[in-house]
Amino acid sequence: MSSVINIHSIIPSSRVNGPGSRMVIFFQGCNHNCPCCFNPDTHSFDKTDIYTPEDIFKRHLRQGAEGITVSGGEPFLQVKGLYTLLKTARYSYNLTTVVYTGFEYNNLKKDIDCRSCFEFVDVLIDGRYEESKKENTLLARGSTNQRFYFFTSRYMQKDFYMPAKAEIIIGKDGIIRETGFNRIAIKQE
Repeated sequence: MSSVINIHSIIPSSRVNGPGSRMVIFFQGCNHNCPCCFNPDTHSFDKTDIYTPEDIFKRHLRQGAEGITVSGGEPFLQVKGLYTLLKTARYSYNLTTVVYTGFEYNNLKKDIDCRSCFEFVDVLIDGRYEESKKENTLLARGSTNQRFYFFTSRYMQKDFYMPAKAEIIIGKDGIIRETGFNRIAIKQE
């Protein structure tokens, strides 16, 4: 399987994209076109930053990280790279794995390459974002149609309650980024 991934961005340490301290990896490229998507800059299939999974961990993993959260873009559109990333996280770094996808689990499990990824996933959150069903129960998902699939016993649904959590990150490039499942209203001058 291919071991390179087109990456939009990486947050080395976050506490609002799943349980504990997590490295968050945003894949580049998505064709779901969900209205009001939280990450519209990830939709283009243009090459942004190409990484091998090992490079991601060597360059961005912080000491004390509990796991990785994979989002996008759409991770399963780069399934071969996703497989290698998840396998590396599990076997080389003993990290937990959470994956967000706009596809539905029942469709993904029909594809042998997608199914092979599930061996290394602790939690899968599936389904397209639907603005009319915006999450209001404080679970770490965008909308209530999105479902949690727990493939291991490492986490339970209660671990994904993120009441009023969001993070503001000021990058080395000076760009301000917001992450999490609750938007913070920032007045732009």
